[in-house]
Amino acid sequence: MSSTDPADDQAGGRGNQAMTGLRLRGRDREIVVVREALDAVRGGRSACVVVEGTSGVGKSRLLAELDGMARRFGFDVVSVRADELDQYAAGAALQSALQSSDGSNRAGAATDDQRLWLLDSITDALEDRAQRAPVAVLVDDAQWADPATLFVLRTLPGRLAASRVLWVLAVRSDTERPTVARVREDLERLGARWLTLGPLPQQELHYIAADVLGSSPSPGLARLLRGVAGNPFLAIELMRAFAETDAVKMEAGEASLLHDSIPSRFRRSIAGRLDRLPEDAVRLLQIGSVLGREFDLGTAARMLGRHVGSLLSGVEAALNAGLLSADGPRLVFRHDLIRQAVHENLPLAVRTALHREAADSLRVIGARSAEVAWHVVMSGGPVDDDAVTTLSTAVRELSSSAPDAAADLAQRVAGLLPPQDRRRISLLTDAAEYLGRTRRVHEALDLVDATLPEGLESLQEAYLRLVAAEIHQAAGDDAAAMTHLQQALDLPALPPDVRVRLLKTKATGHVYLGDITAAEQTDTGLVEAAYQSHDPAVVVSAMVFQSQTIFYRGHLARALELAEEATRRAGTQSAALYLRPPRIPALWLATVLTSTDRLADTERILREGQREAEALGLGWSLPHWHAARACALLEQGALDDAAVEAEASLMVADELEITLPNPQARSVLALVEIRRGDLAKAADHLRAAETGSGTKMQRYGPWVSLARAGLADAEGEDGEAAAALTGSFASCEPTRLLAVPPSHWPGIVRIALGDEDPSVAQAVSGALRSLTAQDESQQIIGAVRAHVNGLLDRDPRALVSAITGYRNTGRPLALAAACEDLGELMAASADTTPAIPYFEEAGQLASASGAGRDQERIRRRLRQLGVRTTPVRNHTASPQGLGNLTESEQKLIPLVVQGLTNRAIADRLYVSVHTVNTHMKHIFTKLGINSRVELTRLAIERGTSADGAD
Repeated sequence: MSSTDPADDQAGGRGNQAMTGLRLRGRDREIVVVREALDAVRGGRSACVVVEGTSGVGKSRLLAELDGMARRFGFDVVSVRADELDQYAAGAALQSALQSSDGSNRAGAATDDQRLWLLDSITDALEDRAQRAPVAVLVDDAQWADPATLFVLRTLPGRLAASRVLWVLAVRSDTERPTVARVREDLERLGARWLTLGPLPQQELHYIAADVLGSSPSPGLARLLRGVAGNPFLAIELMRAFAETDAVKMEAGEASLLHDSIPSRFRRSIAGRLDRLPEDAVRLLQIGSVLGREFDLGTAARMLGRHVGSLLSGVEAALNAGLLSADGPRLVFRHDLIRQAVHENLPLAVRTALHREAADSLRVIGARSAEVAWHVVMSGGPVDDDAVTTLSTAVRELSSSAPDAAADLAQRVAGLLPPQDRRRISLLTDAAEYLGRTRRVHEALDLVDATLPEGLESLQEAYLRLVAAEIHQAAGDDAAAMTHLQQALDLPALPPDVRVRLLKTKATGHVYLGDITAAEQTDTGLVEAAYQSHDPAVVVSAMVFQSQTIFYRGHLARALELAEEATRRAGTQSAALYLRPPRIPALWLATVLTSTDRLADTERILREGQREAEALGLGWSLPHWHAARACALLEQGALDDAAVEAEASLMVADELEITLPNPQARSVLALVEIRRGDLAKAADHLRAAETGSGTKMQRYGPWVSLARAGLADAEGEDGEAAAALTGSFASCEPTRLLAVPPSHWPGIVRIALGDEDPSVAQAVSGALRSLTAQDESQQIIGAVRAHVNGLLDRDPRALVSAITGYRNTGRPLALAAACEDLGELMAASADTTPAIPYFEEAGQLASASGAGRDQERIRRRLRQLGVRTTPVRNHTASPQGLGNLTESEQKLIPLVVQGLTNRAIADRLYVSVHTVNTHMKHIFTKLGINSRVELTRLAIERGTSADGAD
């Protein structure tokens, strides 16, 4: 893929010589649309235009026109043009174009999944440019773009919708590449303008002929123009073919034919022009057509068995004929139609043989593995060992930035190998693993199912089943994962390291399923052996596992010690940073802290861990970081910020096409909306959390059950609410109870008591007794136990004790609930006066947290007690009148006015850039605006200072 430097590129870039110097004809409507898009971006809004059409219809010419217009309007233009060889290339050409033009060179992420790093680095570069000038990103021949660039084009137009960026893609209408189809679908959903370039009317072809010939075409020439079917490129080539011969004469301003036949070198197609060329030029063009639109003269010479010097006459002839250009270090076909015509005129057997030879030649000189891979695939096999090695390298290089494309290539390579080749299974296993990183999970598992019956060796089957288990675990189907793991462990003669890996994954699966006894039994010395390992990641992983089993047994203090030590070690050992959730030490530490008296420490732990994960490009972990922050903020009663983090979790998962968005995040959103009073939204989130889960989602079952019960309770369905809790909280062991933070436990009891069967409420009480018997160090656990006892026994003294215990734990909604529960008990007595202060305090706490439904319920209760109250007002209303913005959203506005990018704002506020992205999305929605420019204008008009950000 070639890129153009905005600083010194000529409009149109390389490859448009066929069109340059001639006026653009017949595209007035398209120019109007393009100008409107430019004006929209200049006004502060992003825009996207997709130019579609057949080859030669004028897509590149329209982009060249747009390039010139954009530069005249002061745009910073970033232009890339794809090549057919780029389809298997690793890395993003768009990123390279941005780096080469501004001199930046942000280091790549040292991870096997670079998608997040890729998106963030390109976002940062474009946001920074858009602060200085509007930006136009032009991608020509996008149907051939490298997979990483296509991934970026699918994602960033939505992420950068509020920035001054114009996206323009030119794509062939007949492309069959699935990834290109997904780009088109995503951009169409985002509202991209679609320009389909059809054939030009005959009159416009007459104008083109006049432009080329310098005179109007005669009726004879006009008749010949009908043969180009409205294709402007072919019309230009036809007229140039006449102009370069003596086949026309000029009389009275009209160009006429001297004889009524097309010159032989045109033959009604570009390929016919070869007939008048010397043999050296013809052979050069034939070999070049195999090598690609751009090709190296030295490589062509080697394939021809010639010295470069002996080809100079052929090069000169091809240049003089206008078939090639030599503006850079490589020879370039002046239009891909020319290359295609030459390539397709070669017999199929010759084409495939030449592609095979090209692959061998390029591999010898150390060419890009993606380039060699394309030729091998075009040759159709068979492949030798060297070719397989090169293709495997291309798959591996591609996997970090475009795992779905890597999986497709791996399967194509496997198809070139004979059935008995052991490397087929390795490639198919890799393909399944890569597909498992994307939304194509079902394809990954289908591939596993199709490969297993092939009579695999034990080791091959073990690896394949391990991949399947990890995919199932990532998708939340822990039961299916355990089946694969057990079947793998039953295989004979497995190496010890493979068995250990299988056992570790199985033990983690038991933790996911809440079966701590089984996890401990699976251990069988694994933890002890791990502590003797020289690999720091193994030691840290074992420490986290031990902390998890101890935590779910109820030994919170010891679990916290182990989690902190694991986090400390991970901070000094980079290898430990790449553990998968929930084994990431800091992530697990935050989970433990959320259930202890050190709830406030979770904010620091999660912020630092999240930002480090972003810096390292650990994109697969980010949804979990955001979901963990959402849970911690919900526990702290910060409903608005909890919702933002939950949305950010879903947004990142969607951007990175992660297997399954965390149902925990959806459950948090449902719980927040129940508190706010929007039960319809809560129901939508709950349905999304339950989609595809059912009994499989035991890992997040307690969260989903909690949300389902809360919604049913809010809708007055007491029996349904209590029934929703049975599956997750009916055990007297603390394991499942500890899956949700402590402030939710009294609510579980309250809902359970609304039904005639008190078994769940008694089970929660029993679990709390077991928990406090094992660990009395946590004040929050004592307060929750007092609260639960107060509800079960209708004991005011226990509720007073709970209120006292909650006051220093940083859990305002738990305190509000205890106050309301005590108020209800007191209101049932003859003297209701003592209840009023507790209801009032509960209402104030609910208001401060944004729990509008709770506040309204308490307000009604106070009115029943004869207390006049003011109507519920949203606590987030901005004093500046900037809509209904939260406190966190208001902090962003002065920084936007200062001109800071989202990345810079995130750095200033020490939060994730994805959190800032979500806040900005909310601000635009609430204020009814679409861009940062509009926000800045509105803020200035309403007197928001740029100084109050700190």
